Amino acid sequence: MKNAHDSAAKPPHVSVLYHQIITALRPVSPGLYVDATIGAAGHAWGILEKSSPDGQLLGLDTDPQALALSHQRLSIFHQRFHLLHSSYTELRNALLTLGWDHVDGIVADLGVSSMQIDSPERGFSFLNDGPLDMRFDPSQPVSAETLVNHSTESELADLIWRYGEERRSRHIARVIVQNRPFTSTLQLAETIKKASYGIRSEIHPATRTFQALRIAVNHELDSLQIFLPQAVESLAPGGRLAVISFHSLEDRIVKQFFRRESRDCICPADQPVCICGHKASLIEVTRHPITPDGIEVSSNVRARSAKLRVAEKR
Repeated sequence: MKNAHDSAAKPPHVSVLYHQIITALRPVSPGLYVDATIGAAGHAWGILEKSSPDGQLLGLDTDPQALALSHQRLSIFHQRFHLLHSSYTELRNALLTLGWDHVDGIVADLGVSSMQIDSPERGFSFLNDGPLDMRFDPSQPVSAETLVNHSTESELADLIWRYGEERRSRHIARVIVQNRPFTSTLQLAETIKKASYGIRSEIHPATRTFQALRIAVNHELDSLQIFLPQAVESLAPGGRLAVISFHSLEDRIVKQFFRRESRDCICPADQPVCICGHKASLIEVTRHPITPDGIEVSSNVRARSAKLRVAEKR
């Protein structure tokens, strides 16, 4: 069996911006690291490999299938990894369970994974028929079907506009209400497509609505805003936080947080004297996001919208 020191050992799944993430985090032995959204364990594998022989990693995910797959794929590293069924909003509590006060690096790969998209029974994709689900954690009570069939027209319109940035949100919400109940992904996608007949677009007409429903179901933006301060608090001085986002709403939150936390004063521009008392806790490593090159995009369509931002704890 190959071990972590075997140069022939390769990660079972190379994630989006994999090499840039590993370079940014600079894993070393005996460092402590967190993959806050472990998914298929691509980044976790690279961190554990680079931090051999004594580096350790905590992996979090709300998806039980992802955790089971990660456990299988990381078995090569034996006792050096720890997996918890937990949201990254519980990062500080998760670290306490291991007795870790601070860590040397944290990565969060946001949004839906290719593994989830490629599983029709999870209900994330409008290209394959499946239940209208979209829950990262199948045990949570509210699914996309719940939102679609029980929200008011106004609530749906606001949701699709806010989380999908869909200009036709009110029209789409009206059509959904007129044709519900919905139980499957294709049923909803085809209804939105018919309602968009004659409108030219480079993407499927249901793309933004499905994104909005997924974000709402999983409270993705709220969770990100809860996670970021905890991540900074959890880093040791010199430790790094790397976040990969896949749409402008997420990237905007990460960008604004990194900018704010890299400044000593966050008073309004017209405030003549600082009264906030804010002290910078971060250094922006990437002033502008790192994006995939053409080769990665050509081999992984999901990579085309990925943006990586990295910050370092002061």
